[in-house]
Amino acid sequence: MAGTTGGRPSIYPSLLYADAKAAIKQLTEAFGFTELSVYEGEDGRVLHAELVQGNGAIMLGSSGRGGRFDAAMEGAGPTGVYIVVDDVDAHHQRAVDHGAEILMPPTDQDYGSRDYMARDVEGNVWSFGTYAPEIAG
Repeated sequence: MAGTTGGRPSIYPSLLYADAKAAIKQLTEAFGFTELSVYEGEDGRVLHAELVQGNGAIMLGSSGRGGRFDAAMEGAGPTGVYIVVDDVDAHHQRAVDHGAEILMPPTDQDYGSRDYMARDVEGNVWSFGTYAPEIAG
């Protein structure tokens, strides 16, 4: 994976799912994320989860649990997230093998990246590619 340096990322995309367990299953199996933590409520719904990809991470949980974030996200449309991977074609094949809906096959871009796009079980668009902008420190 690209940039597996560890540490604490400063940006965490946060998503809510009607079926967070199905989302975690797809994100780990088809898209290669690793579970860092999953916290469930007494009713079995996901209160909070953290999944890792390379040196970045996302947070997710079940929608409809109440609370300010849940209320703020109510009616929000799908989210788009870009993830850097080293081998786009192998990553794409893994997604295909696990039945992910592919929106764009691996494609060489004019700016030097190779990308593909897929949709998750609840409509969010995930782009995976080789482009990794340098961030000055």
